[in-house]
Amino acid sequence: MNYLVVGAGNASRPVARLLNYLGHDVVITDLKDISEFKIEFQRSLIEMEKEGVKLDMANKDPSVEGFEAVYMPPTLPESAPIAQKIKDSDLKVLNNEEFSKIVNDLIPVDIIGITGTMGKTTTTFITTSLFKQAGYNVWSCSSLVNNLVSEAIIDGIVKGKAQDCDIAIFELPHGTIGLLDRLDIKIGLLTNIAEDHLSEFGGSLELYQQRKMVLEAMSETFIANHSCHDIINPKRADALYYALDEDVDFKGTVGDKSLTVEYDGDSFTTPFYMMSYFFENSVAASAVALTYGVKKEDIIDALTEFKGLPAHMEDVGNYNGRKVILDSAFLYDGMKITLDYFKDESVVLFLDHFDTLSVRDKAEVGELVSNYNIKTVIASGFNEVTQEVEMSAAQEILDAITNPDIEKVAVENIEIAACETFKYSEPGDIILHMGPLIAYDRLTTVDKIMKGLEEGSKKYE
Repeated sequence: MNYLVVGAGNASRPVARLLNYLGHDVVITDLKDISEFKIEFQRSLIEMEKEGVKLDMANKDPSVEGFEAVYMPPTLPESAPIAQKIKDSDLKVLNNEEFSKIVNDLIPVDIIGITGTMGKTTTTFITTSLFKQAGYNVWSCSSLVNNLVSEAIIDGIVKGKAQDCDIAIFELPHGTIGLLDRLDIKIGLLTNIAEDHLSEFGGSLELYQQRKMVLEAMSETFIANHSCHDIINPKRADALYYALDEDVDFKGTVGDKSLTVEYDGDSFTTPFYMMSYFFENSVAASAVALTYGVKKEDIIDALTEFKGLPAHMEDVGNYNGRKVILDSAFLYDGMKITLDYFKDESVVLFLDHFDTLSVRDKAEVGELVSNYNIKTVIASGFNEVTQEVEMSAAQEILDAITNPDIEKVAVENIEIAACETFKYSEPGDIILHMGPLIAYDRLTTVDKIMKGLEEGSKKYE
């Protein structure tokens, strides 16, 4: 079948690639030239072209002639000329529900789906570790592999991973759920729901919650953080819950370098050497594994060996006597957990541009930081999405810091911020990074940070 895929955005790219893989003739059209896309998206489009997708870029007036079917992303305005052409045609329109069913039929194993505002990447990583320890051949897709998980899932199907595994474990951000809303999920897990990404939902927390709750409708068994009970219970009376220190189905208790999980009249205690939010996310992963049938002995072995995951409270080493920790926390609750963990340390904090992906309350960040005895806060003004320096965003954070003992510095980008941490720190201090850039583009951001750290450690030695 001849398919026209409208737009080369985050929904259209995976659709075009899979349709091509399935033997259809596919043309993907976009108003923008390929050079106007981010580098990683350019690479994706070039890869698709090599596989057989025809690229029709920088076309302001694409034709629908010669096509039998079309895919339009939900974000395409009805007023767009191409939308009107499609409306006036007799083309078959492929919607997200139909596409999701196609994807589902190409995955022959049980799927575990994990969503939430915070902790879904961490929980996906830990859950994968538990199943691997139990001997499963796991196909895991998360933002650690590709920030756009839908593309990672389609990539796995195209490359045969869906056929060469025992179980699939997917992180499901709200965008991926929007595209793949008809998967058959064996066990679904919700870590939490907080106010974020609301600009993508017209400012509505209710609409954001509805998107996250699509996972519940797809799931045979549904597990959630107890904080979501009031949202879930009216829809799902048979849901299971996990939490730290709560009377729930899977109760976690943190000890001195240990973690205890109580469940269904049984329990286990494992040595556990991680910090901060890894505790609750490990309970969530254990809840999924136990529900699926993984033995507690395998869970204990996996958590005993768990060393964390990249950019989530990641210790990247000592530089000139300073321990450097990279953390991708950027929501209020996540940042508070991280800052609480280091409250007794001497900390120099450097921050991303907080409007990456979604406009956020920068003053709230500054107000939170004010509650801690931090030596210096260095804020970056470079917005990776717009590729512009916006010093006002950095200054908004710093202006909200009212603690007079905190020194405040605004710089142009995250590499300079990392470098300057050495100017304001001394041996024995913790250099701590927080912000959304690592979640947005981990490889590029960490590379910039590491370059800044290397430069700063030499410059201020």
